[in-house]
Amino acid sequence: MFNGLIREIAEVKAYKNNILSLKASYKPKLGDSIAVNGACLSVIKLAQDGFDVELSKESRSHLALENYKDKVHIEPALRLSDRIDGHLMQGHIDFIATLEKIEKIENGVDFYLQLPTKAMPLMSEKGSIGVDGVSLTINEVFTSSIRLTIIPISFKKTLFHSYKIGRKINIESDLLARYTLRWLGCKNAKTDQKELSWEHIDRISFLY
Repeated sequence: MFNGLIREIAEVKAYKNNILSLKASYKPKLGDSIAVNGACLSVIKLAQDGFDVELSKESRSHLALENYKDKVHIEPALRLSDRIDGHLMQGHIDFIATLEKIEKIENGVDFYLQLPTKAMPLMSEKGSIGVDGVSLTINEVFTSSIRLTIIPISFKKTLFHSYKIGRKINIESDLLARYTLRWLGCKNAKTDQKELSWEHIDRISFLY
């Protein structure tokens, strides 16, 4: 698990044969989980100035691989005793978004992200979202896009300041939203009825 607070900006030394070699001051152990631009990857080799992680076929099919160059966000996995300042994230990338507009505002920068249609039921105003591994709050939800506000310190301490219109971005939806949608859409194999409906939720909430 991760909390969406970037530990360091790592430099990409090479990406070859599905192995990503990173230069970083953080010193992991072999087998450690590291979120790289939000994707949970395993450390397979250590070097004096960094480490290597391997991207499986499954991972490669869900990531904006064109951004695994130059510099990337990294975050080590949480310990059970760690403080959670962002929100709980699994490092599982659900969707690829496209940055369609950047707008400077009084105290930050707004990013407008275009999302696939199937992503929209998981988007909620004031809900959480992982954006290239960074924990952010959704400010506004549109038909097929969302608006995020990035405060100055986040803009400065992440790679967001280098993003351009059209960039592809790794997106992890909120864990609770993902499971809730699954429960609401799940059908009982015997009855062909949904296991959980809003009617059922109302009945349960009435008890409390």
